[in-house]
Amino acid sequence: MDKNNMATSNKTLIVAEIGNNHEGDFARAQQLVCEAAACGVDAVKFQVFKSEYYVSQKDQARFRRLKSFEISYEQFEQLALLTHSLELQFIATPFDLQSAEFLTHVADMIKVASGDNNFYPLLKKLAQSGKPLIVSTGVSDEKQVEQTVKFIRECWSKQGIDGNLILLHCVSAYPTPLDQVNLHSIPYLAQRFDVEVGYSDHTMGIEASLLAAVLGAVMIEKHFTLDKNISDFRDHQLSADPAEMKRLVECVRTLPRMLGEFTKKIQPCEAGMLPGIRRSIVAAKDLSAGYRLSEADLTWIRPADGLSPGNEHVLLGRVLKRPVVFGEPIFEKDVE
Repeated sequence: MDKNNMATSNKTLIVAEIGNNHEGDFARAQQLVCEAAACGVDAVKFQVFKSEYYVSQKDQARFRRLKSFEISYEQFEQLALLTHSLELQFIATPFDLQSAEFLTHVADMIKVASGDNNFYPLLKKLAQSGKPLIVSTGVSDEKQVEQTVKFIRECWSKQGIDGNLILLHCVSAYPTPLDQVNLHSIPYLAQRFDVEVGYSDHTMGIEASLLAAVLGAVMIEKHFTLDKNISDFRDHQLSADPAEMKRLVECVRTLPRMLGEFTKKIQPCEAGMLPGIRRSIVAAKDLSAGYRLSEADLTWIRPADGLSPGNEHVLLGRVLKRPVVFGEPIFEKDVE
């Protein structure tokens, strides 16, 4: 998947969602980028915000925590440079208009969080930038997704922008119960809105991400942490650690080879088995020359070195030219 044309590759883009798992520690943020690269992901994603334009200060505990998680724009520029030096794409989610403006100059792709897919001033600013957009669809029904997609496309149309959009199927529960993941939304959204669709995974483990890839998700976003128990911050527990992320990458990369082609044919690995596992028409007992064959005189055994099942009519009612013994193939040349 090319960052400027997200529809040009069959490769599933795997995104390590670092989010706020750095908890405001710039060195840890750098380490997370490097560890994600070592796992083989295609991109890392961060969340960028100014807390005072994100959450109310009336909720003092939440505000203080988010304020402590802030990383400066200058540090994000350094993280983007680090990301690119490791040949990864740098993706980020802005939570305020100032951060959105900043990211239009730094990020390869910009993601809109589920809670903001009806934050139309933000959508307008991002759409007008011409950057490839990723829009998460958590806490949204079909009507809201339709309004969001229509708004973005109208903004692009007014600006003469041939934009790139990916919708992410997402369930905004942390963690998401497995019986509410609803992965069939992936092909449904793709068909309904004629758009590429990925998956933002909030479940425990990597199984949902793998199933999403099977269902055609063009992007898999999974939270990433160095250690699930590094702190009491909720996101760590539902994140993939390096071992899980590496396994996720390995499995997703294997899937296209396993899925193969939309057809049914004999595979090279099984072609050599055909003679050994197919059957031949053979004599069901010892038969003498001049004997007229009936159904009771025939049986079928492996290997396939005689007439194949389905050709019994070639023999039935005809007379043997030569004697045959039990289990011996009978050919058309053996009958009159």
